[in-house]
Amino acid sequence: METIIVQPPGSSRPGEVRVTGNELLHMGPGDVADFGRGVPGGREVSIVLSDPGISRRAGRLEAAEDYWRLSNFSRDTAYAVENLEGAGEYITVAPGRLGAPVPFEFSRVVLPALSGTVDFKVFAPQHAYLDERSSPGAGDATVHPYALDATAKYFLVLVALCEPRLRDPSDGTLPSVGDIAERLRPLESCRRLTRSAVNYHIDYLTFAKLRLDVGDEPGADGNARTGAKRARLVSLALRFGLVREEHLALLPSRRRPVLHASGA
Repeated sequence: METIIVQPPGSSRPGEVRVTGNELLHMGPGDVADFGRGVPGGREVSIVLSDPGISRRAGRLEAAEDYWRLSNFSRDTAYAVENLEGAGEYITVAPGRLGAPVPFEFSRVVLPALSGTVDFKVFAPQHAYLDERSSPGAGDATVHPYALDATAKYFLVLVALCEPRLRDPSDGTLPSVGDIAERLRPLESCRRLTRSAVNYHIDYLTFAKLRLDVGDEPGADGNARTGAKRARLVSLALRFGLVREEHLALLPSRRRPVLHASGA
């Protein structure tokens, strides 16, 4: 099982292709991948950053058990790792720093370059979260097969997707991508949420977090494939209690219109 998934510059994002595609680099515990400009005919790097201001071997990623580490091979330039789920949160990896642990689930690694900056994204779908039912010192910890972060934006998307069924189990309504974006926009963290961003989170949930097999149906168009993913996500999330009624409190309140009595 991969610890991290790396999206190199210029490759399609998980919202546009399946995260099992060849463009993305999948790394498991102990795997390492160098990044940089590379050397033609010499030592290759796994993540190519095509800018003359980037060192031939600028650094290295190393996948650990449920997180990853970043090494900076530069002697005089720091790198930034941004939390794509945070409000401007980032860490700086100093020149020469080896094995700096990165705690973010959605990250963008940013390097200064002649063109301004160059970046690539790293996703850590196997982050571990505390299970309140586990007992310390009782042997090996249980690894949850579906480790979801209830504070992440993708979880809000999943809750909004499951909302109709949670409120009425007989309701077969499946919210569209546009419905989900509109439902979540009243939240401060989702004011700029777009349809493409919702699609991105749906793909991340489908292929990275919940690892669903939604094989393409012959002749199915994009809408049909997206609908199949949404239906499978709702089915699995409700079947295994990944999203429950108490999670509805994470969504914006639904204000009922005030009815004014008319005069006789």
